[in-house]
This record gives sequence, structure tokens and C-alpha cells, in this order.
Amino acid sequence: MKALGVGLIGTGYMGKCHALAWNGVRQIFGDVPAPQLVYLAEADADMAASRASAFGFRKSTGNWRDLLADPEVDVISITTPNAFHPEMAIAALEAGKHVWCEKPMAPALADAEAMLTAARKTGRTAILGYNYIQNPAIAQIRRLIEDGTIGTVNHVRVEMDEDFMADPEALFYWKSEAASGYGALDDFAVHPLSLLWHLFGHVQEVIADLGKPYADRPVKDGARRAVENHDIASVLLKLEGNISAVLMANRSAWGRKGRIALQIFGSKGSILYDQERMNEFELYTTTGPEATRGFARVLTAPIHPPYDRFIPAPGHGLGFNDLKIIECHQLINAIAGNPSTAVTFEDGLRIERSVHAMAQSYRERRWISV
Repeated sequence: MKALGVGLIGTGYMGKCHALAWNGVRQIFGDVPAPQLVYLAEADADMAASRASAFGFRKSTGNWRDLLADPEVDVISITTPNAFHPEMAIAALEAGKHVWCEKPMAPALADAEAMLTAARKTGRTAILGYNYIQNPAIAQIRRLIEDGTIGTVNHVRVEMDEDFMADPEALFYWKSEAASGYGALDDFAVHPLSLLWHLFGHVQEVIADLGKPYADRPVKDGARRAVENHDIASVLLKLEGNISAVLMANRSAWGRKGRIALQIFGSKGSILYDQERMNEFELYTTTGPEATRGFARVLTAPIHPPYDRFIPAPGHGLGFNDLKIIECHQLINAIAGNPSTAVTFEDGLRIERSVHAMAQSYRERRWISV
């Protein structure tokens, strides 16, 4: 496989994560050619030039469409706000580029469907930025479920909580706009939905309730602007295999920083996991003497691949950006036609449909099939 020429649109938090991943994937895995960091785009040309220098890109521009016409660019990372994903992803695919687009696909379901149509029509590889599923701990949990260690799974609970929108006096910004989507559901709860998909398959049916803790937020001129979406979501779900599930998401939960708490209950045991302690999980099984049964804490280690690619000793721990490097490697595998655990636009659209079914359920106050 030849080295991929990389284009990057957006240089905020996730843009930097993508840049770090492209810079590190060859060094970590060693089985792929070193990506060539070709072209970086930002809304402001001066900022683009500064970030290109910092991130290691050869060229920069204030117009993202310049990346589409560059024959050196093979794959484009899209890390812009949600509302820009459809136009950029479709244009990149139609220009013959592979796409690595941050989640969610798009605020509108029709736009997400158009993104998948473009991927199918062009035959280009298109994946979404769901890096939490790439955690070696999650891979081991999946193996435990598949080999029957906890028996038949009958119930799953997953909570995602952060406090970046907990302060009622924090300034209004784009994540509270209706144009960005439903709020907690598609900006946020898609991450636990990706874990449910990865471990159990897609959602079949939902009933949801949404909450808006703050009606408005201040803007810079001293006025206030109405909050246009919901920061809290509570959902009952039915998964493949008739598994009952509960999903709860809150972007305004003081004290929670990056929590995705996953509880999996089976006929022979249980598994507990929390993203804030992402290098461990707890396992309970009904084997052994009842008097000494209890949850065992499992620390990730070189025996849990691809942890071994990063660190040779157990218990030292990976981080968020390491998961992004793993995801980048899975993207390169997919482009090469090799097996990959990346979330494709195909599966991403199923996640999007789950989100829109939840929103419909809230509006209509009833169960909705996905």
C-alpha cells in the first residue's frame, strides 16, 4: 500500500487529535507506510498557516475546497462542527477522496443518508470518529461476551455524563443551536450508542425523554439567547437478541468529566466499565466458591491488543489520543481492503437513525421502531 496523502479540515480539539493520530500511526503500528501530511484547512488563512506548521502539514489554506482539487490528497479528516459534515464529506467523496469524519454524521437524517449514498456511489472508504470502541478494554469485554463468560446477556445500562455545559452562566455557543442537532442525543449519546452497536448490534426500538435544564444562556453583548436543544436524554431501548437496555446522557452533570458507565448483566455474571477509568473494567462470574465471589478488577495490559503496541508493561494505561491512533490504523486497514473495526458510514447511519427515532419518540410520547 502506498503512503496516504492526508488533508485536514478544522484544527480545534478534534482536529489536533486527528493530526496527532496521523503523525503517530506509523510509529506505533509499524505495518503501514507513514502518512504524508499534505494540506490543512481552517476558516482563517493565517490560523491555517500557523496550525499547519505546528501539526506538520506542508500546505495550508483558508478554503477547505482547495483540498478537493489537490491530487496529492488521498484522504480527508473532517473535524468541523456537526452542521458542516454533510457538505464537506459529500464533496470530498465526489472528489475521489477517502473520508474520516467526526461523529455525528449530520444533524438532519436526510443529510446523513446522502453521505452514505455518496460513499456507496464513489466506492471510497468513509468512516466516523467513534474512537471509544477502539479501547483494548472494550475489545476484551467483547471477547468475554462472545465466549459466554457471563452467559446470555439480558440487560445493559449505559450512562454518558460530562459537565462542560453544567454552568448556567456559561456563554451560549454552537452546541446549543438547533442547527447542530438535538443536543445530548446526537452530539453526545452517539458515543454510548456506538458501544452498544459494537458489543451487541443495533438498536431495534426506543422510547425517550429529553430535558433542558437551562432555558437560555448569556451571549457576549450581555443579552441572553434561548437554548435550542436538550442537554439531557433518558432512553429505554430494545437491542438485537431481545436485550433490554437503558441509555442516559447528560451534558450538564457537575463533577462528571468523561464518564461512559457501562453495566452488562448476563445469566452467569456481570461486567462494569467506566470511561473515566478507561484502562480497567470489573468482571463478576458465578464460578468458584460462593463465599469468595466478587468483582475482579482487570487492568489492561500487553495481553490485550493493541495495548502492546504502545506500552510493554501492564497497568500503565492508554489515553484518548491513543484510541484515536488505533482508529486511524483501522481506517488505513479499511482503505487497504483489510478487516477493520472502524465505524463505517453504513453502520453510522444506523446509529443516526436510532437518534432520530429517539427524538421522534420524545415528540410523540411512544415507542418507535428503528
